[in-house]
Amino acid sequence: MREIALFAMRRMGAHGLADARAAHTMFTAFGQSFRRPLVLLRALMADLAGTSAGSIAIAPCCCARMTPAESAMLSILARVETAPETARYLMTDLLGVRRIDGVLASAAAVAAAFADEGRPVTM
Repeated sequence: MREIALFAMRRMGAHGLADARAAHTMFTAFGQSFRRPLVLLRALMADLAGTSAGSIAIAPCCCARMTPAESAMLSILARVETAPETARYLMTDLLGVRRIDGVLASAAAVAAAFADEGRPVTM
């Protein structure tokens, strides 16, 4: 599921939170239950943008490689439930700020939404 999360994050990062292709990808992946993961991913992207001390590098959708920031975001989503301290350190490094509890809670909600629909984000 990391490919779907990565694609949706790239589309929202490049074209805005209301990007139709990101929404269509989530609908295709989750079917009728797409709203919760989509809305929570939008909230996470807004939290990341609003909290970050600097810019977060996001590659174009066609790029086969991940940027270090994208890799960190996916690692956070994969580890926020099983290794919360690791996720906390990664989030602190990614955002460049110390107070990341709200953004980390958003990431946990996204990870739970993906897992509840049977498509957990793994690395």
